[in-house]
Amino acid sequence: MMDSLPATPGKFKMDKPQYHHHHHHHPRQLTVRWHHYPLVSKVAVWSFLAIALLVAFFFLSPTTPNSSSTSGRRSLRNAAPWGGPAWEKCVRSSARVRRSGGISVLVTGAAGFVGTHVSTALKRRGDGVLGLDNFNDYYDPSLKRARQALLDRAGVFVVEGDVNDGPLLHKLFDVVPFTHVMHLAAQAGVRYAMTNPSSYVHSNVAGLVSVLEVAKSADPQPAVVWASSSSVYGLNSHVPFSEVDRTDRPASLYAATKKAGEEIAHVYNHIYGLAITGLRFFTVYGPWGRPDMAYFFFTRDILRSKPISIFEGPGHATVARDFTYIDDIVSGCLAALDNAGKSTGSGGKKRGSAPLRVYNLGNTSPVPVSHLVSILEQLLKVKAVRNVVKMPRNGDVQFTHANISLAQRELGYHPTTGLNTGLKKFVRWYLGYYPTSSSKKGSRGGSSSAL
Repeated sequence: MMDSLPATPGKFKMDKPQYHHHHHHHPRQLTVRWHHYPLVSKVAVWSFLAIALLVAFFFLSPTTPNSSSTSGRRSLRNAAPWGGPAWEKCVRSSARVRRSGGISVLVTGAAGFVGTHVSTALKRRGDGVLGLDNFNDYYDPSLKRARQALLDRAGVFVVEGDVNDGPLLHKLFDVVPFTHVMHLAAQAGVRYAMTNPSSYVHSNVAGLVSVLEVAKSADPQPAVVWASSSSVYGLNSHVPFSEVDRTDRPASLYAATKKAGEEIAHVYNHIYGLAITGLRFFTVYGPWGRPDMAYFFFTRDILRSKPISIFEGPGHATVARDFTYIDDIVSGCLAALDNAGKSTGSGGKKRGSAPLRVYNLGNTSPVPVSHLVSILEQLLKVKAVRNVVKMPRNGDVQFTHANISLAQRELGYHPTTGLNTGLKKFVRWYLGYYPTSSSKKGSRGGSSSAL
């Protein structure tokens, strides 16, 4: 169901090296001469020839698309080649503003859940949008490719590359003078950090620094809006979570990297005058969502009659989340871009103070996870096989609850979608995207037409 990725010309085509064989000395002559030298000299000569051959091999071998070139064009491992006139034309066309007063936005993580919805919403209202995504395999890349097909049909070109690829980022800013950056690329998930911690440092810390480095050097500097997380509140017990509450007790490495990101943002705002807005998302869900999220794999497992684990806290306390529907998150992201203010730096030097803000984007209505399962049972017309277990020490927190008064006041943010309505839309999408699930469900007496 996926369209093919637009061609990205610009691969290097290098002529094969020409090896010239010189025959100034005959082997017999060399042999005769060597009889006059001790064994050590012979070893030295053979060593010299071996080193010369190795040097020739490395310097004369044709370069591959993944290697660095003399022009500075470079792609990271597993990334597609970039550059060339046709590629630049795609970039410019996608980023072209088509409405009066519109903005030109580089969206990192564009093929991700939030990135896809934000990119299409920006494009729909006439803004210029260019996507960047490395299509990693943290979860099924085919879902990201399917989202890419949606973006392609909407007129959004997605460059395949990594936010840590400095030359690529600088090239994008050379081609397009972006007014804004929507930085959504990150290593997501809490539990995965226990098996691959370095991926969080690479994406969430180094990746953010790479983006801010390019932004502060750009002329003009763009305003930056980026995805922090409600996880920064960690072990905070003050409810609901407010932007002025403590965020120095993270419960997971993911949370710690997002908290580090907020401190890094302060540095780049303070030294370079970048206008930076951080958005603390609260449990985003909806169509085209992430398969590692509970509502998603609960739906899958309920349809397969597989047991689902529902966590409970100490003393049988309910685990609850402030589930926020994707459309409400998108409205918050667009409002943050529209109210991002201006960066003040020039040539990498601060010329005056610039806005540095952080907002909660939640739904203000925490729902017990057990109630989420009950709603899914009704929508799917299948009874869940529930397995209530103690919450493991894997970085999850017992509850989240957003105070959104600041975002309401300064961004005009007003979430409108309740969990029942949002899950109904998600289930309709799920049964359409995974038709085998729909047919299995139908055989048990349910029907997607009832949604």
